[in-house]
Amino acid sequence: MLLIKNGRVIDPSSKTDEILDILIDDEKIIKMDKNISALNSDMKIIDAADLVVVPGLIDVHSHFRDPGFTYKEDILSGSRAAARGGYTTVVCMANTNPVVDNEETLNYILDKAKDSKIEILQVASVTKGLNGTKLVNMEKLKEAGAVGFSDDGKPIMNSKLVFEAMKRAKELNVPLSFHEEDPLLIKENGINAGEVSKKFGLCGSPGEAEEAILARDLCLAYRAKAKINIQHVSSGASVKIIEFAKKYMDNVYAEVTPHHFSLTEKDVLKYGTNAKMNPPLRTEEDRISLIEGLKYGTLNIIATDHAPHAIYEKEQAFKDAPSGIIGLETALSLGITNLVRPGTLSIMELIEKMTINPAKLYNIHRGFIKEGERADLLIFNPNEVWTVEDFFSKACNSPFKGMKLYGKVKKTICKGTIVYED
Repeated sequence: MLLIKNGRVIDPSSKTDEILDILIDDEKIIKMDKNISALNSDMKIIDAADLVVVPGLIDVHSHFRDPGFTYKEDILSGSRAAARGGYTTVVCMANTNPVVDNEETLNYILDKAKDSKIEILQVASVTKGLNGTKLVNMEKLKEAGAVGFSDDGKPIMNSKLVFEAMKRAKELNVPLSFHEEDPLLIKENGINAGEVSKKFGLCGSPGEAEEAILARDLCLAYRAKAKINIQHVSSGASVKIIEFAKKYMDNVYAEVTPHHFSLTEKDVLKYGTNAKMNPPLRTEEDRISLIEGLKYGTLNIIATDHAPHAIYEKEQAFKDAPSGIIGLETALSLGITNLVRPGTLSIMELIEKMTINPAKLYNIHRGFIKEGERADLLIFNPNEVWTVEDFFSKACNSPFKGMKLYGKVKKTICKGTIVYED
């Protein structure tokens, strides 16, 4: 048994925010109350005084690179990085090698995930081979354990195919997550079309590449009545489009990454390829719009888009280096540092976007603290300052290395077991 004493328990699902003790037996919370006494001398007791206890974080957008690219990351190394960041559930994307467009590859991942200390869920691709021309067998893949579908990394340009996928997803009660970048409007990816791209001698990726295809998918989802998620929103205009759509649609989710609400295109000058990503970092005006989108609920999920790459890959010339950064181990702290401490979000609002909202998107029974339910918990100190120095991930492609951040994960508990301790 495990007893957590004197923690500030914050649970967005029940709107709980008070000092409570939590008693855990095996995988479940069996009691929440004030002043719970230890039942025996062998009971492990965690003193959480001056610490915050929240549901274990849920990431709906990670790349664990397994199978096919395990030199970058694998399921178990990614899981360790997630636990260190306070995550107890992670949803992985399908752009592996082979692509998760078949039951064999899906079964490989889910079988390997059984050895993880946290919960790993997997989406399948929307189209075969991520080629955008033929739909996967969504029925069979859902039956085999896929929790949703996404061609993340590639936009689906065939509108007829997208609409058909939405109608099938509606019937199966699963979400579709969309990477919104029209390649016909992009000269070079990974960098915003603007002042900074010109300094690199590049044209870059303009905001309209995201906005145009995003608007198309929202219109199709309105007609199909499908649940969709707009991935890694980067443009201020996109926030306005999503805000308008949400006036008429209940099933629209939209995610933003910590790097998009923390950095701008100017940071590419400082961090080089470690600030190269798709969609790219944009202007300060865009960044402020993203933060306002989080504040007013237009953007209702914070997702990491954890994208590991080897050092030698990121050391290439900017135009040749792959896009993406790791994010699981810094996401909470970036939220505390750049959203909570400036007063944009309360801790309750931040955690809502990292727990119960992601759970609702993928229809999973997680993201809350409740008696009789599974004990997935995060204990952290919102006031502790720490320096980002090393990573549990195999990769270290992060612009945040060396930064001082607020908010330190102290313990992560998954299924009643401590899976990370600071």
